[in-house]
Parts: sequence; C-alpha cells; structure tokens
Amino acid sequence: MAYHSGVPARVALTREVPARISECELTHLERVPIDRARAVGQHAEYEAALRAAGCSVEQLPPAPDLPDSVFVEDTAVVFDEVAVIARPGAPSRRGETPAVAAALARVRPMHHIERPGTLDGGDVLRAGRRVFVGLSTRTNRAGAEQLRALLRRFDYVVETIETTGCLHLKSAATMLADDWLLVNPDWVDVGRFGGFRLLDVHPSEPFAANVLCIGDVALCAEAAPLTRAGLDANGLNTVAVDVSELAKAEAGLTCCSLIIESLIPDP
Repeated sequence: MAYHSGVPARVALTREVPARISECELTHLERVPIDRARAVGQHAEYEAALRAAGCSVEQLPPAPDLPDSVFVEDTAVVFDEVAVIARPGAPSRRGETPAVAAALARVRPMHHIERPGTLDGGDVLRAGRRVFVGLSTRTNRAGAEQLRALLRRFDYVVETIETTGCLHLKSAATMLADDWLLVNPDWVDVGRFGGFRLLDVHPSEPFAANVLCIGDVALCAEAAPLTRAGLDANGLNTVAVDVSELAKAEAGLTCCSLIIESLIPDP
C-alpha cells in the first residue's frame, strides 16, 4: 500500500470475482444462476465508485477456487488501533483470511479470532466507540466475546445483538453518520440502538439497509431507489451502484471491500 506521508489515506481492499462464485455459501436465499461476466462488470463499476469516493483501491491476490472470496469484508475488522482477522462461520471461507492478514500486517498490529469462536466482518458494526456484533449463523457468542476482550483495551464498548432473517448484522443496519443508522426493523431489534437517530428502509426494499458511506458519499444499491430517495431527502449525497448479480450471492455494498483509514506520520 502506498501512502503519502502525513496525509490521511483511505484504502479499499478488494478481490476479483472468483471463477467459482456460483458455488458460494447461501443461508437465506435460494440458489439461482449467477452470470459471472456480468458480476465482474458490476464489480469493476463498484471499484470505480470507490475511487470516485476518494479511495485508493488495492486488489488482493485472486482466489479463484474460493467461491466467496470477493466478499472481503467478512475476513477482517479494522480499527484505528488493531486489525482483527476473522474466523468465518462458514468453514469453506477460512482459506480467504491469510492474504488479507498479509495485507493488513503492513498497517496495523494483528489479532486473530480463535476457535471455538467464529466471526464474520459483516456482523461487526462500528459506531464511534460502540461496536455492535450480530449473533448470526456466521458469528457466535464466543467470537463476540473474544472481540469484546480485545477491544476493551482500547476503550471500545462491544454489544451483542440478535439478527433474524438476514445473513449479517450489516444486512439490517449500517452507519450513515456518527449518530445515524439506516435500519431494517424487521431484521434487528432497533431498540438496542439507543442514542442513535434511525432511518428505516422503504418496506418494499428489505435489503436496502446495507449502504457504504465513505466520507460524504453513500453508495446505495441501484435496486433500492425508494430507500435512496429517502436518503436524498435527508440530505445525503448518494450514488447508486448496480450489484444485482452479486446480490444473488447474498452480498451487499459493504461486502465487497475492506476500508482502511490510515495516517502515516512524517519521519
């Protein structure tokens, strides 16, 4: 990763769509054919949107035999003080983490979730010094407790929260601003988000709660125009991104990148 000394840098780690994406893990969706060529094109447009939002995009080495490897968010959680390498709940995904760990070792001290804990990055929602961890089919209580013990050293408060009907916590809630969340109240108990302003997705767009905010830009799924209109009406600077083919693999906007904020001081 190349950074300008003394200048804040925002890097997005991504990975190309694997040849075997049609064999991806699925939990809540029925399997339907995935057009890989179209998925590759959508992923390229997604990376272009990341660059337009101010990210430097760094592609990890391809992993063609790992069907879910394009969804790099689940492999790690990056804080200012430490990078936490996940232990994905789906055993087929655990081979995705070494390349991510190698990239993050250059910019953060490392910590690994260990068995019997499981943790997917998509289940971790950071909101300032509060960190919500979704207890899902992919993240268990042991993984959440390991994260809690680690982050306590850095004065974060970790809170677990149940999800229903969705793959990850970030399928049900994402950050719009420091004190503001976009939520699907059918998939998570929004009463647990005390102290935050909440904006509900449009009822006809249950998957729309997954948005990716980068600086003052909110990347939104093109398939959720009504929710996006609500965000625009609330003053957000939204950009629609077509991830419809990737969504067949139970993906959202946050899934396909791992955002790292860094500041390299002058020597």
